[in-house]
Amino acid sequence: MLRPIRTLAAAAAALALVSACNSASGSSSPSKEGDSRGVSADSVKVGGIVSMTSASGYSKKDTDLGAKARYLRANAEGGVNGRKIDYIGAEDDGQDPAKNLAAARKLVQQDKVFAVSPMSSVTFSGADFLEQEKVPTFGWGTLPSFCGPKYIYGFNGCLVPTPGGTINQTWPQGIGQLLGGAQGKSVAIIANDSDAGKFGVRTFQQGFTSAGFKVSYAKAAVPGTAVPSDWSAYVKEILDSNDGKAPDAVVSVMQTPNNIGLFTALKRSGYKGLLSDPTDYDPGLLAKDATKQALDGVHVLLQFQPFESTDPKMAQFKADIKAASGGQDVPLNMHMLTGYMSADLFVSIAGKAGKNLTVESFQAAAQGFSDTGTLVGDRVEPKGQKDSFGCGALVQLKNGAYEVSVPFKCHEPIPFK
Repeated sequence: MLRPIRTLAAAAAALALVSACNSASGSSSPSKEGDSRGVSADSVKVGGIVSMTSASGYSKKDTDLGAKARYLRANAEGGVNGRKIDYIGAEDDGQDPAKNLAAARKLVQQDKVFAVSPMSSVTFSGADFLEQEKVPTFGWGTLPSFCGPKYIYGFNGCLVPTPGGTINQTWPQGIGQLLGGAQGKSVAIIANDSDAGKFGVRTFQQGFTSAGFKVSYAKAAVPGTAVPSDWSAYVKEILDSNDGKAPDAVVSVMQTPNNIGLFTALKRSGYKGLLSDPTDYDPGLLAKDATKQALDGVHVLLQFQPFESTDPKMAQFKADIKAASGGQDVPLNMHMLTGYMSADLFVSIAGKAGKNLTVESFQAAAQGFSDTGTLVGDRVEPKGQKDSFGCGALVQLKNGAYEVSVPFKCHEPIPFK
């Protein structure tokens, strides 16, 4: 039976790439060959790790609901090769590296889960432990730990490439389309002052340059611990960055509270260029007039089909979310889809592993896994542990509603240097 999900705290959604790689010393010994931890004759146990609360009020709580929705449908369809998925819900890591590692240890050592899906947080200090314990783990590949390990999978691939990997070009290609081409156009990129923020700036700078843009500003300059009360210094630098002129586009790789502050300040300064971020696709953000006004006109990067899509798989997603919500129509957000697609990739690979489900049979199935036409495009493993699946779209908040500004499309990625 699918166990009830915990009561979750609500807040704004966001994306800020932060990495933490603490050692897993003092952990239990790794899984042995043939180990079937979490697997019985009629069930397979799965848990999650989600930043459902945080000191700033930021929350990814609906990631848990998305995973629950996908597992409920899988169980309604007979489970995975006859086994029901016993989803015990997600541990809240509070966006805290120590709690993230503690959650990973609890799920494996105490709850004895076979897999962790979803893992959705801005920190993933439990990655080394989960890899050592050979725990198949699934989440949004926005952290370096999703790129390289054998047992950790991004539902749309590795989005933080390492040398030898590739960079997803959805964002620069989409913005180029909106601006009528990239040649002769400039873009400013801003992120939080963190290791991951610096890496994100480096990655996107290369991507926009490769697409033909002039990158006039690229800094991970905004403190990651608190939202600035005064954005004037950042705004001045950005608006003077293009040889004393404003850039054609400003791209923010930050969480929603930062985006609201930055975009509001830019608009008040008279900036008329394109604004974009990868975060603010959440109808819940529209409940407050101030938030709606601050984000109006912003183009949001998506790495999945927009909710406005007419794809039958999107209709299925919406029906599954409604079923998991007790038949209630709830506002959709990207966190729901993050959990849903993390669970979907786990279910899809487990289905190919056969009746004798072990970590080894699961990994063997993953080595030759591929499918097409999903809500994140075509999926291939283990390619996705090094590269992104290369697909995405842009939506724009306009007059209080989201509209597709660049339809979902897959772009050829570029090598990361």
